[in-house]
Amino acid sequence: MRGSLREHRGRSAATAAAAVAAVAAVLVAATPTASATSTASPTPPTSPAPRGLPGGAPPDPTPGGPQRPYEPDVPGPRNIDGLTATVRPDGGTRDGVRVAFDRTSRADPEGPPAAARRFVFLFDASLRFHPAAFPTCARTVVERQGTDGCPEGSRIGRGTAHAYPQGTSAVYAFNTRYANGMRGALVVIPATDTILELTWERVTGPYRQRGYLWGLDEILPPSDVPPEDRVGTRRFQLEWGAARRTGPRTVSFAETTAEPGTKLRVGLWSSFVTGQVALPEATPVRQASERRR
Repeated sequence: MRGSLREHRGRSAATAAAAVAAVAAVLVAATPTASATSTASPTPPTSPAPRGLPGGAPPDPTPGGPQRPYEPDVPGPRNIDGLTATVRPDGGTRDGVRVAFDRTSRADPEGPPAAARRFVFLFDASLRFHPAAFPTCARTVVERQGTDGCPEGSRIGRGTAHAYPQGTSAVYAFNTRYANGMRGALVVIPATDTILELTWERVTGPYRQRGYLWGLDEILPPSDVPPEDRVGTRRFQLEWGAARRTGPRTVSFAETTAEPGTKLRVGLWSSFVTGQVALPEATPVRQASERRR
């Protein structure tokens, strides 16, 4: 995110470094686990997926960020997750793009998928983000006025949540900045009065070696519903990106240095209430804009 996210704040440097070192110490080379299958591309990964947690689960890519309140693991189904993705022009600048994640989830062998604790959207290292160039919307504004109260130009994404067994709800993402200075996003599902807080985090070394640089860390906080009774979504689509005029120029929220036709890598690190961790990945090809053809 170049200078725009150099204002990034995490926990203390010592805490983050210790967490990264702990992850790195247990990493070994391996292929993705069966629970993290990708349906986006048959092309083999260029490097092995990170491993290291018990059972070969992918380690936390952003351990230095905000921490979710502890909840013990509960019995439940094993989720089979898939991910497809697209990288298309945002219609604003030459290198501006929109990055769309399309996650599917089903329980093995059947029934509703287990609910999630956290997601981390992982972005290819060629992608740069410019949140400082866009207005922000605070959680309190959404709580009091709804999404219509957010400033014009603050929406940086949208999508659809697919409930189990049926039903859909609109999803909106807004640029935000927290009181501690951290940059992030709010994912809002008005139909269910859901507001989720995300923070921009640099990923750990093993994920940088795999081709990522930034992650958007999303925490799904505990609720009054017991974790074993919570139901996960069967599909969740969310596209990140926006373009806006600021003075005489147009700015893009997301840009890439990759040329059209180049494969990028995206992933969705996922942690569930059962203790399962998955890492579905995809390698979408950057689509060319009309002005580059």
